[in-house]
Amino acid sequence: MLFMNTAAIYHRPESEFAYLYDSETLHLRIRTAKGDVARVHLVSGDPYLVDQWCHETPQPLEKILSTDLFDYWFIAVTAESKRLAYGFTLEGEDGLMAFYGDHGIYPLNEKTLAMPNNYFRMPYFQEVDRFKAPAWVKETVWYQIFPERFANGDPSNDPEGTLPWGSQDPDRQDFFGGDLKGVLDNLDYLEDLGINGLYFCPIFEAGSNHKYDTIDYLKVDPAFGDGALFKELVEACHERGIKVMLDAVFNHIGDTSPQWQDVIENGADSPYADWFYVREFPVTYTEGKDFENAEDLTYDVFAFTPHMPKLNTANPEVQAHLLEIAKFWIGEYDIDAWRLDVANEVDHAFWKKFRQVCDETKEDFYILGEIWHSSQNWLQGDEFHAVMNYAYTDAILGYFVKEDLSLPKMVSEINQQLMLYRDQTNQMQFNVLDSHDTARLLTETNEDKDLMKQVMAFTYIQPGVPCLYYGDEIGMTGANDPDCRKCMVWEEENQDLELLAFTKSLIALRRKEAACLSEGRVYWHAVDQTNGLIWFERHLDEQVIQGIFNTGEETITVEAAGEECFNHLVTKEDQTYHIEPKGFVIINNKS
Repeated sequence: MLFMNTAAIYHRPESEFAYLYDSETLHLRIRTAKGDVARVHLVSGDPYLVDQWCHETPQPLEKILSTDLFDYWFIAVTAESKRLAYGFTLEGEDGLMAFYGDHGIYPLNEKTLAMPNNYFRMPYFQEVDRFKAPAWVKETVWYQIFPERFANGDPSNDPEGTLPWGSQDPDRQDFFGGDLKGVLDNLDYLEDLGINGLYFCPIFEAGSNHKYDTIDYLKVDPAFGDGALFKELVEACHERGIKVMLDAVFNHIGDTSPQWQDVIENGADSPYADWFYVREFPVTYTEGKDFENAEDLTYDVFAFTPHMPKLNTANPEVQAHLLEIAKFWIGEYDIDAWRLDVANEVDHAFWKKFRQVCDETKEDFYILGEIWHSSQNWLQGDEFHAVMNYAYTDAILGYFVKEDLSLPKMVSEINQQLMLYRDQTNQMQFNVLDSHDTARLLTETNEDKDLMKQVMAFTYIQPGVPCLYYGDEIGMTGANDPDCRKCMVWEEENQDLELLAFTKSLIALRRKEAACLSEGRVYWHAVDQTNGLIWFERHLDEQVIQGIFNTGEETITVEAAGEECFNHLVTKEDQTYHIEPKGFVIINNKS
């Protein structure tokens, strides 16, 4: 006889398993072994009145998502007293009944239900501690700009040796003259595309074309323009309903910065000596050993590059300097968001202070961390609102494009990511299919534009907010850095206008149905490895948005009701859809 796998049962109070969703609603989740538990119920009530409610009829939980190892169950509850004691009753597929509470697993009986100290607690619904995120982010479709390669609006500020625009594929040290005036001049294009958020790679003064080696955090790089031009750009964006996010590089600084140069000159006597992690003075490295061997360095750096010494953010002077920068760009230029480079290598204590400064300076400010792995510790509500959701989109690319994952494994990984975070966090996660750090999507698909469209459509109806890398919409290609940083193609005869129209339509759909596609619960209607069918749904109140995708090699026929709002490689007869390989249809059901 099989018995319930009690070791797999898991719940943790005041975490992604138990959190305030709004001021009155508590979301509860519990994990069980996959296929092991038939039903889960909630027993709950006021912590001071356990004896009055512990034997009342419990409330059923819904099994919402599954991974290859676990099932996840969910319920939303309220409490008039704004405090709650709760536990779970479980019925195994083997018929075993159990009670799960703060002290673990017990046989389900009258005695265990009456044990007041064996209930989990939400002692009080503390609104001040609730994870809050700016509502506008859920309605945003972002567009990432690498400023040096988007458009050259002012040739007078071109760096020495600037190459003619798009004259060759880029190398690591090339300059082509892209600047902020180029962005300002093309806001009509961006507005027509439909995006309503601009994410800029760094614009601070720096020596490189990528600007991740900062010289002066309080100054726009002269090759990009100046503060007055940036202010004009932000104001013009806001007039068009476009939010602006800047890239903050606070993990490290450039080696030509005045602070680091002082350390080079004065060693341990420099007032900036403790701004960095120096193991031995004088600071030295072996030329030509970049990215190869940390032992060639006498100080800590980003990766292995000696040109980016790591900042000591535990130093009060460094903290004060960086927090001044955070406040300056919000207060002086009215930016709407920070994207934090290499955020996982900076201490939590600093990020908590950073969050407080941003919140105090501007209401509804958005903070996005660059973290490529599980990020619960940064997403508790007192540091970031979201992270760049690489783990999520890696699952999508791993199945659709790279074929590293099976279809069930992709679904399992997506569900696992959704269960790592609170619902309001998932609504803010930053979904990228490519960026300045990766090969472009069209290159990854071997220039298969039907596959590219399918991947984009699937991603745009996922939880989280989508981000489009500049030029993807007109068919730009590029392998890994630096090839993914080519000059934007502006000549219409060299643009894929059909792909551009497709992207506009997809962005319009995402923005029109922003509520359901950001807040709607995820359901997998059908997943079939044998023919490649993925039938994915988002549910919000009475609205259901269905995405039906054919990732197989033969045409698939399905019956689906509702208002068709987007399709590719599909023919329709009444409510019958014939979906070709790499095709899809998105259908909206509204009651």
